[in-house]
Amino acid sequence: MKDGDFAGVKVNQSRLMEDIHSTCEWGKGESWGSHPTETGMSRLALSDSDKAARDWFASTCESLGCTVTTDSMGNQFAVRPGLNNDAPPTFAGSHLDTQPTGGRYDGILGVTAAIEMLRTLNDNWVETTYPVGVVNWTNEEGARFPISMVSSGVWAGEIPLEKAQGLKSVIPASDTATMKSELERIGYLGDVPCNYEAVPMAAHFELHIEQGPILEATEKKVGIVRGVQAYKWFTITVKGRDCHTGTTSFAHRADALLTASKMILYSHRAASKAGALASTGILTLRPGSTNTVPGHVKFSLDIRAPADKTVDEVEAQCKRAFTAIAAGENVNGINDDCTPSDRQCSIDWVTDSVSPAVNFHDDCIRCVTDASVDLFGKDKLETLTEKMTSGAGHDSVYASKRVPTSMIFIPCRDGVSHNPAEYSTPEDCGIGAQVLTGAVLRYDRLRADRGQ
Repeated sequence: MKDGDFAGVKVNQSRLMEDIHSTCEWGKGESWGSHPTETGMSRLALSDSDKAARDWFASTCESLGCTVTTDSMGNQFAVRPGLNNDAPPTFAGSHLDTQPTGGRYDGILGVTAAIEMLRTLNDNWVETTYPVGVVNWTNEEGARFPISMVSSGVWAGEIPLEKAQGLKSVIPASDTATMKSELERIGYLGDVPCNYEAVPMAAHFELHIEQGPILEATEKKVGIVRGVQAYKWFTITVKGRDCHTGTTSFAHRADALLTASKMILYSHRAASKAGALASTGILTLRPGSTNTVPGHVKFSLDIRAPADKTVDEVEAQCKRAFTAIAAGENVNGINDDCTPSDRQCSIDWVTDSVSPAVNFHDDCIRCVTDASVDLFGKDKLETLTEKMTSGAGHDSVYASKRVPTSMIFIPCRDGVSHNPAEYSTPEDCGIGAQVLTGAVLRYDRLRADRGQ
């Protein structure tokens, strides 16, 4: 294709939105408005609703002329042939699983927009030089099986298959299912090995909602994503002593919950000073009785920053401080106005996940930029696009370890995500799908020009 041809290949915005909302009937969550599409999502990985979405993915892509395969982590790969099929496909995609109280656009937009790309190529009788594909990655959210992006991590060779398949479901907490047993149950334990050699890619493009407020606040339409910030996940266990709330004075308590609360507050303060983020999204305690001081608390800690060094520094500060707080020390005034206790708590710190900062590939970034020019014109590029670093992890993090990769962001209302009220306008979804399609086509031409 020539430069002037790219702008003429137009996606169908209405069709894209129909795909988004029709597939969101599987796992529809709580309502936030009066319209039937104004609901959130609760489509946990490898649930029955996830199976229904997967079935739709496979049948739809096959109807569009693709060959669909599934690997041993349940990742789905749909490939549309090109003129030269001896080389790996250029892939676009994301994930179809959601948070327990998630929205309709996180991940879902990326997969449905990639399928809209296939429809658009067929509508316009476009023959790419090399194959193009769509991927649906399994359990990106890490909500039900607690390692996010786990299946793209296995594909990239960064997470062992046995560890991933052995992950136990944490929703509900009493569940005994593993990823492997649920893959078998819903019929998506594929025969294809989950690795980048068995399913090679030439490149990986991912369209996603920003999940933050920058694009909306600056009135930009497209985020050209240059990389992803670093993050680490930890599980901290605080052990104290169960005791009666009415007969045990503050001075004689080893209150695991109060101690954990001080640790969480410290992590917030330390991250704020470092220009980082620290968050706790899971907290469990025992015994869970109104008149018993809890003696056992477990909580998650998520530390993020654009630079690996910053994450490491906040981690080190928290480790030192948490140990001191458990011993009753008044770290940076954390015990001010609290009654001192002669009882101490103990602490156990486990690292669950490490994701270093990622820089995306210049070729892919250039293709996204050129596709934005095709849509907006060169004179409006700076006005309508923003060069960005992603604050959240995505499957593109692991894909980038093996193949050229980049991402495209569109605005979401109030920057809200992982929430039923997550929302992007049909116009912005269409713009994102258009840039995604253009970027894949431009990368195909780049490969052809280089003879790859």
